[in-house]
Amino acid sequence: MKAETFWHALNSRGFTLYSGVPDSTFKALYGPAMQDAGIRYIPAVREDAALGVASAAYFAGTRGAVLMQNSGLGNIINPLTSFNLMYRIPVLLVIGWRGYQGKDAPEHLIMGEKTTEFLDLLRIPYEVLEEADPAQALDALVEIMDRERLPGAVLVREGVIS
Repeated sequence: MKAETFWHALNSRGFTLYSGVPDSTFKALYGPAMQDAGIRYIPAVREDAALGVASAAYFAGTRGAVLMQNSGLGNIINPLTSFNLMYRIPVLLVIGWRGYQGKDAPEHLIMGEKTTEFLDLLRIPYEVLEEADPAQALDALVEIMDRERLPGAVLVREGVIS
């Protein structure tokens, strides 16, 4: 799917504030994010900082999202558990799924295998983004996030967004 399609899918579901740490899985997203005045993207140096920025959207009455690689999931475990999960602050985690099915550089393979296990352990609902129908995954996830006031995650495999 085109980057613009993905941004539109998020924006049309009320996501207005984005933060993240650059990842090659999302390389096509950064150009439109920096050029489109309708996309408020704040680059971050760490995933926990991005989580804080995106979580602020909740207090402004809107939705926020974090763009990150799955290796960054390890960097946000504590803030997710002691802030977002504890106080039921929903935020969307858009996670680049490096190491998916053992296909990637060696340093991504273990986390690629364990990504869904971490999300399951934290009871964070997630969907895998499919190129053909991003709306289906996002609608199901946003409904759970709104109803339960929980963070949610969408996993994005290499090449799904171009």
